[in-house]
Amino acid sequence: MSTDAPETFLTQDAYDRLVAELEHLSTTGREDIAKRIEAAREEGDLKENGGYHAAKDEQGKQEARIRTLQHLLKNAKVGVAPESTGVVEPGTVVTAVVAGGEEVFLLGNREIAANSELDVYSEASPLGTAILGLKEGDSTSYTAPNGRAIPVEIVKVETYTGQ
Repeated sequence: MSTDAPETFLTQDAYDRLVAELEHLSTTGREDIAKRIEAAREEGDLKENGGYHAAKDEQGKQEARIRTLQHLLKNAKVGVAPESTGVVEPGTVVTAVVAGGEEVFLLGNREIAANSELDVYSEASPLGTAILGLKEGDSTSYTAPNGRAIPVEIVKVETYTGQ
């Protein structure tokens, strides 16, 4: 695994929420799933035991979430959203005309705005990569996964307030 993984901006609230989720999954969550697996194992034949297989699937998803949270928190830059200077950067709310339609979204990690109606695009996404560093009034395009060029114009860049 690379040691130069990109930093992920997180608000203090988002960081605290993710730390609490990781703590829960790593302790109580693991204990609960282990009990469910053991109870299902005691029912007998594992080949046809739906409860056992469902619990093992859930355990796999839970362990994947634990790894995701550990990686995210390890590479987190915690603080307030950067004060907008009109430049698109992680943690800013962008109003842009994308393929002819106006969109308002947060550039960053979806975990920042988990309790918000705001759409979130990763700075590593094709759109995020194309607009990172642009200023209000700038235009560019990016290539969609289907190979089509999508025009983008930056209308406004604002400070993320957590809403």
